[in-house]
Amino acid sequence: MLNGKCVVLGVTGSIAAYKTANLASMLVKLNCDVHVIMTQNAANFITPVTFETITRNKCLIDTFDRNFQFHVAHVSLAQKADLFMIAPASANIVGKIANGIADDMLSTTVMATKAPCFIAPAMNTNMYDNPIVQSNINKLKQFGYHIIEPDCGFLACRDIGKGKLPPESTLLDYILKEIAYPKDLKGKKILVTAGPTQESIDPVRFISNHSTGKMGFSIARQAMLRGADVILIKGNTSFSPPPFVQVIDVVSAADMFLAVKKYYKECNIIIKSAAVADYRPSHISDEKIKKKSDDMSIALTRTDDILEYLGKNRSEGQYICGFSMETENMIENSRSKLIKKNLDMIVANNLKQDGAGFAGDTNIITMITQDTQKQLPLLSKDEAADQILTFISEMIK
Repeated sequence: MLNGKCVVLGVTGSIAAYKTANLASMLVKLNCDVHVIMTQNAANFITPVTFETITRNKCLIDTFDRNFQFHVAHVSLAQKADLFMIAPASANIVGKIANGIADDMLSTTVMATKAPCFIAPAMNTNMYDNPIVQSNINKLKQFGYHIIEPDCGFLACRDIGKGKLPPESTLLDYILKEIAYPKDLKGKKILVTAGPTQESIDPVRFISNHSTGKMGFSIARQAMLRGADVILIKGNTSFSPPPFVQVIDVVSAADMFLAVKKYYKECNIIIKSAAVADYRPSHISDEKIKKKSDDMSIALTRTDDILEYLGKNRSEGQYICGFSMETENMIENSRSKLIKKNLDMIVANNLKQDGAGFAGDTNIITMITQDTQKQLPLLSKDEAADQILTFISEMIK
């Protein structure tokens, strides 16, 4: 994912420095070229050898290191970096950068880079709340530095409050969002629906389906990574939605319908991948529930068809994509839905195919429009999501 990308990690004197070693390892596994610059104080918490073993690059500490290649190292790395991240960032380094002080290898290199720079403060909560530190952080924001807010929790000093370095996965998310993909969807607003809906039968039971939301989450994540502003309307799922997207939680099909109607007009692209429970119970009296609470032959009525509504009420220039899960006559049934619901595109898959069902990490899809039909091989859901987004971006150019 990060082939050909260079990330420079700055490490300062904090017990949280061990997390940066994990972050470096995660980046290397994504084929990123990782370089680490440490302050002298950081070496009291973690050794340069740790980073050199992980990255296979020399870890820099001394600005005037004579055992290094013959070039100005701080300028060389500053120019090479696609992204610069200081994590953990002490109050000292925050103050230095904010006030233009460059007296060690890390502060000097930061001053020389034009790459996007992310700073993740980590310190005692009282130090973090100090108005001088907050003033320096605000100054950095004004200069265009990206500040990653620290977490709240139990700190190494035994205080409880704000000041923890966020998990390595969170730091990685910021890096991926910035440099993993070209921003070909920048300026686009995309509405994605994902996951199952639930229709209550009584206070205990509900009707739902086997959807997990994975495909919709992959679409939302890949769209975000490619620069889109994403609204994700999701049913009840068992895992976390992607970061950096606006998440709207819903329960029933009616909830999802209302949420879609609220947000769809402001979006350029709408992708409905949610597996909505197609039926909801009709009115059931309390007497019937008490008399026969185990009766599953309850009268059902059709839910509102979200895609059909969107097709009839689309705004000018909107691109609408639906999903069609079939067990037979996949192409014919999907094309019929495409025409009936006035969609621009429908993504079809056959639940009987291995690798294409609910809950898995793969999918086999066919993208269908009025004039085209493109079948894809077995792909991961992230890869399938990318193919869908690329297809749509080419159609709306």
